[in-house]
Amino acid sequence: MSTFPLSIPRPVHPTGIWSWITTIDHKRIGILYGVTAFLMFLSGGIEATLMRIQLAGPELDIVSAAVYNQLFTMHGTTMIFLAIMPLSAAFFNFVIPLQIGARDVAFPRLNAFSYWTFLGGALMLKLSWIGGATDAGWFGYAPLTSIAQNPGTGIDFWIISLQVLGVASLAASFNFIVTIINMRAPGMSMMRMPLFTWMTFITAILLVLAFPVITVALIELTFDRYFAFNFFNVANGGSVVLWQHLFWVFGHPEVYILILPAMGIVSEVLPVFSKKPLFGYTTVVLAGAIIAFMGWMVWSHHMFTVGLGAVANAVFTVTTMLIAVPTGIKVFNWIGTIWGGSLKLNTPMLFSLGFIAMFLLGGVSGVMHAVSASDAQQQDTYFIPAHIHYVLFGGAIMAILSGIYYWFPKYSGKMYSEKLGKISFWLIMLGQNVTFFPMHFVGLDGMPRRIYTYVEGMGWEMWNGVATGGVFILILGFLFVLHNIGYHWKNGKQAPGDPWDGRTLEWSIPSPPPEYNFKEIPVVKGLDDWWITKQGSPQRSVPTGGGSGDEEHDIHLPQPSYWPMVSAIGLFISAYGVVFNDLIVPWGLATIGLVIGFIGVYAWSLEPVNDPDENSTH
Repeated sequence: MSTFPLSIPRPVHPTGIWSWITTIDHKRIGILYGVTAFLMFLSGGIEATLMRIQLAGPELDIVSAAVYNQLFTMHGTTMIFLAIMPLSAAFFNFVIPLQIGARDVAFPRLNAFSYWTFLGGALMLKLSWIGGATDAGWFGYAPLTSIAQNPGTGIDFWIISLQVLGVASLAASFNFIVTIINMRAPGMSMMRMPLFTWMTFITAILLVLAFPVITVALIELTFDRYFAFNFFNVANGGSVVLWQHLFWVFGHPEVYILILPAMGIVSEVLPVFSKKPLFGYTTVVLAGAIIAFMGWMVWSHHMFTVGLGAVANAVFTVTTMLIAVPTGIKVFNWIGTIWGGSLKLNTPMLFSLGFIAMFLLGGVSGVMHAVSASDAQQQDTYFIPAHIHYVLFGGAIMAILSGIYYWFPKYSGKMYSEKLGKISFWLIMLGQNVTFFPMHFVGLDGMPRRIYTYVEGMGWEMWNGVATGGVFILILGFLFVLHNIGYHWKNGKQAPGDPWDGRTLEWSIPSPPPEYNFKEIPVVKGLDDWWITKQGSPQRSVPTGGGSGDEEHDIHLPQPSYWPMVSAIGLFISAYGVVFNDLIVPWGLATIGLVIGFIGVYAWSLEPVNDPDENSTH
């Protein structure tokens, strides 16, 4: 297609903010995902800080019970759907095409659509604070979400925003599955793929299989609230336990959607800073696949106290214990990688080592919860938040921070301050243990989770005060991260293409990468191809910095486009129209949004696949 039909205008060589709005470059979309998700992470941190201040002492009145319910619901939803998942997606976008030797993802405009849809869903959830945010927990148990018990719009915002975020996740997942299968460089067989690419591939498959389950649950809940259906209305024959099954059939694979990318990051960082190959590459790949498969067999350990019966509890006790085996195999592989290596304790390496230590602690308490008799004592106590924070903060967030520092030279083209990086590590390491470890003690002493205050004399004052103090250590640590990354992105020393003596293909090109990534698509000869090249007779020269300045004029890439954003705006308006379905005319706003979305998709479909200008590289 040589011309753009119907004379629909499209951006040509945009600059400034318009270049970011219309970008379909996977690297820029990765940066947009990362910056947006980190801001969402900070907002979730503010919500958590308010909760910890409220619980610092007995019978405090910093926030009301109603606001506290909204805080813990929004905190959990934010950290899972708006922070950890999209922070992982930021690495997927930026790193995967570089690691597999591709110039872009399979569907660049779909990639842009996934980001703008994610942004719309995130804004929708956060704007719900204006009229009263959702307050039924991030798990949304029925009947707390029923229209009778929760008639406000907070639950509706939660339902619809999760549906919008699901569209974004599915769009991205299909894109990366196709990209990894079809766009690997010549010679890169599946068993020559980097570990982070493997974990991304497995995670994308999990997302495609898991999100339809919660989509069904959310649609049923929408019908219950808007049209008086009775899926979860016990009085009319519905079942509240049905919601729990649907939610946790999604929710436990979701745990691995959150942690597998973190495992992939650590599996990239440890070999580089240990100066040796990953120990047991094939075993680590197999363990990741087994974890994903077995993740579908353990959901009911979240329901040990529901009353499913001895047989069900026994079966899920066994499966939950068994899933610890492939996870343990990965830990032994990481230790084997470190063992005997020439360790270089740079900031990314410290955060990866911190991940192993903290994730192990979370795993130990996870095995305790696998035993249904033990879980019955710990259920709905503060022991559970202690466990999940060691897994998701000590695990996923520590690994994500490792990735932020590890790939910082690549995506920014600058070097960060190693001194500030190490200070941030030790503050965050100290802060998370001071914050989360005392939760084990108050949990075992019987402190329920999700209470907004407690009476004096329960014996919980000291440890809650300690945990609240730990939050401020964490805040200080993240201020160092923000300063280090923000300041040195603009003012840092120019980064070479391969500052760490890396092993994978992203380190074989300049920093930051040129728009086209690779001047020539590499031919891969083995696992860790760039390392092989450097050790043998190099066919590709060691890259220098500043890759964005010498574009090749015979490389054609798709044009920037604003139609993916227009399509996402239409979806956003339509979603708002579902919540406020009586504006203008009944369902009028939703209809307007659908029309805008249709126009966006139609115009998008008419755009040329590649740049029609023979002399342009944009």
